[in-house]
Amino acid sequence: MTLHADLKVTRDGFRLDAELAVEPGEVVALLGPNGAGKTTALRALAGLLPLTGGHIRLGGQTWDAPPDVFRPAERRPIGVVFQDYLLFAHLSALENVAFGLRARGIGRAAAREEAARWLDRVGLTAHAKARPRTLSGGQAQRVALARALVTGPDLLLLDEPLAALDAATRLHVRAELGRHLRDYPGHTVLVTHDPLDAMVLADRLVVLEHGGIVQQGTPTEVARRPRTDYVADLVGLNLYRGTAHGTTVSLDAGGTLTVAMPATGPVHVVFPPTAVSLHPGHPTGSPRNAWRVTVAGIEQHAHTTRVRLDGVPPVLADITTATVADLRLQPGDELWAAVKATEAHAYPS
Repeated sequence: MTLHADLKVTRDGFRLDAELAVEPGEVVALLGPNGAGKTTALRALAGLLPLTGGHIRLGGQTWDAPPDVFRPAERRPIGVVFQDYLLFAHLSALENVAFGLRARGIGRAAAREEAARWLDRVGLTAHAKARPRTLSGGQAQRVALARALVTGPDLLLLDEPLAALDAATRLHVRAELGRHLRDYPGHTVLVTHDPLDAMVLADRLVVLEHGGIVQQGTPTEVARRPRTDYVADLVGLNLYRGTAHGTTVSLDAGGTLTVAMPATGPVHVVFPPTAVSLHPGHPTGSPRNAWRVTVAGIEQHAHTTRVRLDGVPPVLADITTATVADLRLQPGDELWAAVKATEAHAYPS
């Protein structure tokens, strides 16, 4: 059964218009900047926000089709993991997991038995009697996941499920969550602003901007061929638009770039910041793109330094700390940027 969602919501001057299709066992990640419509889409799927147009259907069941059909959240076969988990502070981990079953009319003993099985699956049997305040962030996330899955939902909604974790915990819990999602036979929609969460956990990415879908595809497809500045920034690439005439691309914002593979017509050109080298004078050597730039900003990353450079075109460069020291880089310095033609990839826009 495919989940078909034609999400049309108009409220408070904002309009969401996005079509999603999610297959059984598939994890679809919704990505986008703040205000893009991710939360609106999630709330509509959950039954917390009625559609103003379109429909939501799973198999032969219609959950929402205005103006005639609206099935509220409690009547949809869904599980939800919220950003802050929203565990009941007065209940133990076991009772938190059993809550959804009890709400569906299952007896206390049977609900606890099934909840205990799920706590075992997420490795928390020893914490069954613990209250949420005594659990670590990773443990609380696993309790929330078990609570969402214990009812056997057809649709699992994950709202920034790792955002509340510190970096060290996040790495471990992300791997665990990925394992559970691979075992889950239903449909999963993940809302996140973190590209690494999306790349690791999702089978397919759907990028929203201004209430509409601007790009979708596998993580590899999106990462290799970004179509908007937001996506390029998300995956850490320099992105330009232009018109190709063979191996020369005239950029819309000024300047030209040489690419290795010839093309014709409107294209995007991308290359990673690591492909950019900086020089005090015009570089020599193998065929490459080279142009004058001015240092606009310097940011220290984990093992590299990112340099923002104004020029025609502007560009991001990731260089080593040693290179920074050799060039004695300061904002306002004038340099040459260089990129080999083999590092610049063009594809139809």
